[in-house]
Amino acid sequence: MSVTTSQVKRAFKYRFYPTDAQAAELSRTFGCVRKVYNMALAARTKAWARQERVNYNQSSAMLTAWKKTEELAYLNEVSSVPLQQALRHLQVAFTNFFGKRARYPRFKSRKKSRKSAEYTASAFRFRDGEMSESLRIVWSRPLPDGVSPSTVTVSQDAAGRWFVSLLCDDPSIKHLPTTDAAIGIDAGLDHLLTFSTGEKIANPRHERRDRVALAKAQRRLAKKAKDSANRAKARRKVAKIHARIADRRRDALHKITTRLVRDNQTLVIEDLTVRNMVKNRKLARAISDAAWSQFRSMLEYKAAWYGREVIAIDRWFPSSKLCSSCGALADEMPLNVRTWTCDCGTTHDRDVNAAKNLLAAGQAVTACGAGVRPQRSSPGGQSAMKQETSRREP
Repeated sequence: MSVTTSQVKRAFKYRFYPTDAQAAELSRTFGCVRKVYNMALAARTKAWARQERVNYNQSSAMLTAWKKTEELAYLNEVSSVPLQQALRHLQVAFTNFFGKRARYPRFKSRKKSRKSAEYTASAFRFRDGEMSESLRIVWSRPLPDGVSPSTVTVSQDAAGRWFVSLLCDDPSIKHLPTTDAAIGIDAGLDHLLTFSTGEKIANPRHERRDRVALAKAQRRLAKKAKDSANRAKARRKVAKIHARIADRRRDALHKITTRLVRDNQTLVIEDLTVRNMVKNRKLARAISDAAWSQFRSMLEYKAAWYGREVIAIDRWFPSSKLCSSCGALADEMPLNVRTWTCDCGTTHDRDVNAAKNLLAAGQAVTACGAGVRPQRSSPGGQSAMKQETSRREP
């Protein structure tokens, strides 16, 4: 039987087609939200320089004072709820910063930052599974029965598309029945993913499919006059291509991660530092298109939803060079070597072998907390692994 856990907060996102009046009102709200966020951040930054801290209540009092000034009187023309929510988001950003979980908050840019406004339950009406206001929302999937959203976020992306995101408690998310199935997952570029079962997921290379169209749109954008209407149109065309690529990528990753979480109790991956890997100019575009970080993020939150376990193995673990049969470690393994034969006579597919070694390491962690290196008894196994580690240490 599946085990029911505490209800999970889940956002349901839908396309939204506002009227001209609604779009104008929301655009004003976006601008006011950005203005309040930046002003509050500036005030807190100055206080931080004086070794003082400003909390949410103090910044909320600042907002009240700002609204009373002639210069910022326009803040009274939009709903106060998104403005207060912007201050709450800033408070969360500072909490994460002081907790060393994030960088110092950054100012929002008019052109580059996400345009959004969040409304709490007091600012909207929700009845019979739909918004009471006359909003043209495309209900592409139903909300869970009997739930009511706690917040509604309206946003517009760089391509000009409007979205409504409803945050709800989803009672349908429950822990799946426990299983003994475990899988090792090796990420790559030739194949997007290779599993310890031998299955390989082809790399769809979403960006490459639209590379010609993207380059053409970017060239046209570069020729437009700065801050002109034509440049804004050209920028939206570039953004639409990027959005199409991102949508296809996200859809494919959702399907893969959902299948993996449903079929396996333990999922073992490699702890890749993608931020450093994209510094390689020759591989940066391919690595970004593969979206390994997005894959890991999806895998982890879905595993948490359904009672699964994701184990990340240290990136220095020599999964490709280690023989999964005898534990011997090869001296060299250039990237162009896709198959190799160990001294024990076993011929390995490089990626499948890596996935098997990741699985073995993950099982060692689960069984006895032995760290990321599987316990081997064969000559050349543990000693060779230690030598490899010592070579990598400065």
